[in-house]
Amino acid sequence: MGPFTEPSFANTCDWHMFEGDEKPPWKLMFAKQLCVEYNKRDITFDNGGAREFLRVEPSRFAVASLTCRYYQKDHWSVQTTTGALPWVTWDGQYWWNKKEQRAGARLTNFKIHGQSVGMGDAVEALRPRFPMLAEELAEYGRAAGETGLTVNLPFDLYCATVG
Repeated sequence: MGPFTEPSFANTCDWHMFEGDEKPPWKLMFAKQLCVEYNKRDITFDNGGAREFLRVEPSRFAVASLTCRYYQKDHWSVQTTTGALPWVTWDGQYWWNKKEQRAGARLTNFKIHGQSVGMGDAVEALRPRFPMLAEELAEYGRAAGETGLTVNLPFDLYCATVG
């Protein structure tokens, strides 16, 4: 485990952009490399946004599951009604490279009821009294609302041979 890093293939991504109620086309599930960005800012109960999110999210998981190299960016906001203070918001980056046996995840701008929450917030709280611990934790998030890491994945025979 280590700090968040961009995937080695990030600079070769051909990004596919989708709104909150859009399903990706099934043909994308056969891509060796898939890079997607989702706008999930309208997970709202009064206008059907939450229902639409629940309708399309399973297909997003299905499309991603077979790819050897996957990179997703998304933008979340969950609120009861349009215009209300969101329960939770964040911007995410999630990736895996099964051939290289690595994966990463990073949340930025993470807030609960408008309050910033993340490793970066813990680092700032700890820094005055525990500066050495704060510096160690800062590897996993320096900014308010930021947390990220990169981990090892198990061996994947399919991606090792075709990816």
